[in-house]
Amino acid sequence: MSHHDRAAYLAYATAMRHPGDFSNASMRFFATDATINVVHPFNQITGAAFYADDVVRPLQCSFEGLYRRDDIVMAGQFEGQTWVSSTGYYVGRFVKDWIGLNPTDDLCYLRYGEFHHMEGGRAVESYIYFDIPELMIACKQWPLDMGPGVKPGYRGLIHGPASHDGVIREAADPAEGQRSYQIVTDMLARLATADEEWRPYWDKNMMWYGPGAFGTFIGVEEFASFQVPFEAQFEGWSGGSKNNGLTRHFTRFGEGNYTCSGGWPSLTGINVKPFLGQGPSHERVFMRVCDWWRREGDLLIENWVFVDVPHVLLQLGYDPLPKWDN
Repeated sequence: MSHHDRAAYLAYATAMRHPGDFSNASMRFFATDATINVVHPFNQITGAAFYADDVVRPLQCSFEGLYRRDDIVMAGQFEGQTWVSSTGYYVGRFVKDWIGLNPTDDLCYLRYGEFHHMEGGRAVESYIYFDIPELMIACKQWPLDMGPGVKPGYRGLIHGPASHDGVIREAADPAEGQRSYQIVTDMLARLATADEEWRPYWDKNMMWYGPGAFGTFIGVEEFASFQVPFEAQFEGWSGGSKNNGLTRHFTRFGEGNYTCSGGWPSLTGINVKPFLGQGPSHERVFMRVCDWWRREGDLLIENWVFVDVPHVLLQLGYDPLPKWDN
């Protein structure tokens, strides 16, 4: 991992910690022709200038005093590439329409997660997640429930690591990062198994901080009460860690006690049961997903998860977002 690349990202993150001109920071950080993938309704953007115009400036215009709070920042290698990643919240007073959502004139939190493939101190390929449904739920503008037979978890502000050590500023012991990576990789390979072979990888008091549309689940039993029915809504449910030929992780790496991964798409399956009140469509659905995990010893204890839920719902014929002029 290049110290220069980590330093470049930390400088970018520092520039976002206080209200100011985020556009200039974005222009310095992203390559001129970077490929920047952002959750629906933004999707693919090419170049730093378009990202500043289409994402950064409208966000700052809509949220007064906007700043960013980083809970996890980490860096590593994947398939010979250098990657940096972070997650946390954008914070500001919601004063003007944003992507068609109505302002509340209250303090609001927009959870974000991002991954950047770095070359020469600049991002050349990026994947940026916003938990738009979580914001909509907080603003009482989310139109859906989980549907029959699936109970949502806690829906509200999600905290960073309980250990308060998620922002990694200096390279950690590579052996510990490899250990974290292997535990997660082995666990992922055992998802969607009939006898829930993933269970031994988790502390019984684990926290699964899910996307706003799903909620947060406390402890392995409560998580299983969500995960098993969720898998059953999609026949042939599988992810990018299983070499299924349809999905892949664009990155997955560990640093210290943390691991992160993401796929665009990451999960797929045939929708065979109602999902968020839609379907079943009996068509294949693809999900853009990313995660961060923290372990204690050999067990996973915290997991922060994003799913581009509006993009999934679009594939089921329903757009949960209001119309907006972009």
